[in-house]
Amino acid sequence: MATATLPKTIPGGYFLLQNAAAEDVFTPEDFSEEQREIARTTAEFAEKSILPRIAEIEAKNFAVTRELLLEAGKLGLMAVDVPEQYGGLALDKVTSALVADRIAVSASFSVSFSAHVGIGTLPVIWYGTAAQKEKYLPKLATGDWIAAYALSESSSGSDAMNIRTQARLSVDGQQYVLNGEKMWISNAGFADLFIVFAKIVSDSNEQFSAFLVERNTPGLTVGAEEHKLGIRGSSTCPLVLSDCAVSAENLLGEAGKGHHIAFNILNVGRYKLGAATLGGARHTLRNAVKYGKQRMAFGKPITSFGLVQEKIAETAAGIFAGEALVYRVVGAIDAALATLAADATAAEVQKKIEEYAVECSIVKVWCSEMMERAADHAVQIYGGYGYVEEYPAERGYRDSRINRIFEGTNEINRLIITGFLLKRAMQGRLPLLPAIAKVMDEVMAGPSARGEELQGPLAAERALLASAKKLGLFCSGAASQKYPTNLQDQQEIMGALADILIEVLVMESALLRAEKFAGRSATAIGLAQLSVARSFRIIQDAAERVLGAVAEGDMLRTQMAIFRRLAKHDPINTVAIGRTVAEEMIAAERYTL
Repeated sequence: MATATLPKTIPGGYFLLQNAAAEDVFTPEDFSEEQREIARTTAEFAEKSILPRIAEIEAKNFAVTRELLLEAGKLGLMAVDVPEQYGGLALDKVTSALVADRIAVSASFSVSFSAHVGIGTLPVIWYGTAAQKEKYLPKLATGDWIAAYALSESSSGSDAMNIRTQARLSVDGQQYVLNGEKMWISNAGFADLFIVFAKIVSDSNEQFSAFLVERNTPGLTVGAEEHKLGIRGSSTCPLVLSDCAVSAENLLGEAGKGHHIAFNILNVGRYKLGAATLGGARHTLRNAVKYGKQRMAFGKPITSFGLVQEKIAETAAGIFAGEALVYRVVGAIDAALATLAADATAAEVQKKIEEYAVECSIVKVWCSEMMERAADHAVQIYGGYGYVEEYPAERGYRDSRINRIFEGTNEINRLIITGFLLKRAMQGRLPLLPAIAKVMDEVMAGPSARGEELQGPLAAERALLASAKKLGLFCSGAASQKYPTNLQDQQEIMGALADILIEVLVMESALLRAEKFAGRSATAIGLAQLSVARSFRIIQDAAERVLGAVAEGDMLRTQMAIFRRLAKHDPINTVAIGRTVAEEMIAAERYTL
């Protein structure tokens, strides 16, 4: 398959330290025709096959879910990541993300699909032996078998290494006997194959490991369905393993290396979740606009009111920036993978993806919170009907909440964002400390002469981006000076720094995407302006939280003077821009870019 033109390879974390150009990043405008065709095929399947059956899906009719998964398998959508020798398509990561994006018109079905093709199938692709791949991947690629990922327990969600499930090797070395319980396992009610994590226990140590456990294995019991706040049409059950004996050949990967499986899979799960929220937000906006045009108040449709248009514009700006963010990150991963030899090992692939672990966490956090805002706006546009089950806004609102918990909570991911960057800096893998020192010297020296004035319709936003990066480095430096050895213990500060880092990447991604339109789209410029204005407000708030926590007295006053100098800008007319953007979305009854 022909692929899109990939950007140059930029190491992970460098978005804070250097300025990228539009040609350096991948955006939806760079999709190849093949990628667009797969996106269209997926969207058509979602529209014609999934949407008409949402009521059945929500009623936990898993026969319908299995039927739809088989249909997706016939279209090749289940096989995008599977190697060709096992019946797969082995497509690039952008295409895989596009499928997750366009299929997400039903959160419940999207969870079932993603749990199978991502965290359910990838462990076998990356860590399975030749025999394991030959046995399972062809059936997983078609949807004849469905996979589930069993890591979480009642006492270990985000703290994955704290699992209690144990595995003991039999005396003859032929099988492992598993005992324990797993919680909140997606697809458990109808899955055929489980990726089960357990600690191999011996007299001398414990080894965190993973196993392939088939549904009919004696000693494996699937518990009752959980009745959840949202994604009610997805299957979520506990697993009970009571003297569950599996062949020693079903050990997945190496004993004691299960954490590599758990954490490497999560990086992919995080950017795919971000992609899925894009599809969910587009569908949510479409429903809200169509309803708003029909809903009359004071003699005219409510979409003619400014505060409704503001919600539509904010949702559209979120989708625009989210698309820029997701496909920038996944495009960077594809560019890194393209440097590998054709016979690269799974470990080499995972190392390239892990390089962008910070960016994957940013995608997960920002997109999940964007989707929740979109769902909230939709309920408000629907008014009282937004609270009624027969209308889609109610379901979308409930469904959106889980995204901040899936794939590591947003709190854990915020700590990863800041913690990983600092760790790389200390290891000498990221020149963060010299960049902090340079900015600290610059700002402490006082105001400097203005450089060359930026030009173009997004000049003010590019100036804000430059200030945002300096604020990120300045606040990181201030926090590091206060807590030189134990900053990681100051979670509130780490979280606020993460908010700055997140919004810097979002700002730059939205701006670079808008620049790719080269003046051909006033809408793209307006969406970027709205996104940048919102991001900078968040950065200002986060910077104040950091500085207020790390300084006091004269030092705080000095740092706040620097903050005000860096944050100084003239606000743009977001009201007028928002109205123009909203009018286009309302006329089209959908997100238009």
